[in-house]
Amino acid sequence: MKKILLISTGGTIASTPTDNGLTPTVSGADMVRLIPELEGLCEIRYTELLNLDSSNVQPEEWAAMASAVFTALSIYDGVVITHGTDTMAYSAAALSFMLQNLNKPVILTGSQLPIEDENTDGKRNILNAFRTAVDGRLSGVFIVFDGCIIPGISAKKTCSRNFHAFESINRKQAGEIAEDGTVILYDEPKAPAVPKPLTLNANYDAGVLLVKLTPGTRPELIEAAGTLGYRAVVIEAFGLGGIPNVRRNLLPSVHKLIALKVPVVVTTQCVYDGCDLSVYDVGVDAAKAGVLSAGSMTTEAIMAKLMWILGQTDDFEQITSWFSRDFIGEFNRT
Repeated sequence: MKKILLISTGGTIASTPTDNGLTPTVSGADMVRLIPELEGLCEIRYTELLNLDSSNVQPEEWAAMASAVFTALSIYDGVVITHGTDTMAYSAAALSFMLQNLNKPVILTGSQLPIEDENTDGKRNILNAFRTAVDGRLSGVFIVFDGCIIPGISAKKTCSRNFHAFESINRKQAGEIAEDGTVILYDEPKAPAVPKPLTLNANYDAGVLLVKLTPGTRPELIEAAGTLGYRAVVIEAFGLGGIPNVRRNLLPSVHKLIALKVPVVVTTQCVYDGCDLSVYDVGVDAAKAGVLSAGSMTTEAIMAKLMWILGQTDDFEQITSWFSRDFIGEFNRT
């Protein structure tokens, strides 16, 4: 029988009502006891790592989760992490970079309603997370939610209340769990011919600023990133990556940041299809100014990737070069 570790970190799934709103109080062991279908599926052990609303989960907690998973995978066949939904996509992306050459499943899940609520989605989500971990065909970081198996690097929370809360953005969903509990994978994973040893690299630098453009954004806002000590800036631009280049022209401010060796990454405010700076003059001019295109990456993955890269190097040229690399593919390439 496979051994799976449940790492609980708080979130809605572990919350109970208090005078100050929902607050995480329920342990992982107590959550499992509420799901009789888990009996006999695998050997389950527990660790209470955090007890936080996920709005309070920050890069320090990413590193703590990565370290706990790294230690666990020398003993267990997989890990399930219960996590609040609001920042789960950030954590899943961060773990995808911090844990390199994963050859076992790391599954994040949670719920939109507390597990003790009579209408909760939490019991089904936990059960499906364990089913996916026990199945054993997948390796890497995934979110299992509402029957969907989503790569951690492409996950985004798209609904604040609906049980179908997460989608895989610009990347194929990995699979699903059928009503009878069968794990269905859309593509059969291929194991590397020569597996590499799992490594942990949880260094990070949280000094990345995200700026969402609106019509009328002032250039001074962009420039302020340099004076405030941020080491990289991500701009959520319009459409395919358009940055205003008339009147309140933001490009001189972008030039100033890059001259200070502060990388500037451009992404889109659109959920799907990504950005392409080669189509319109407002994108071409931005590319000429030296910005980096995020392509089809989610904002969550961009932020996690930049924070992770900044934790590895101070060299501007290396930072910009590394941002364009497919680290997830490289971690699993022979």
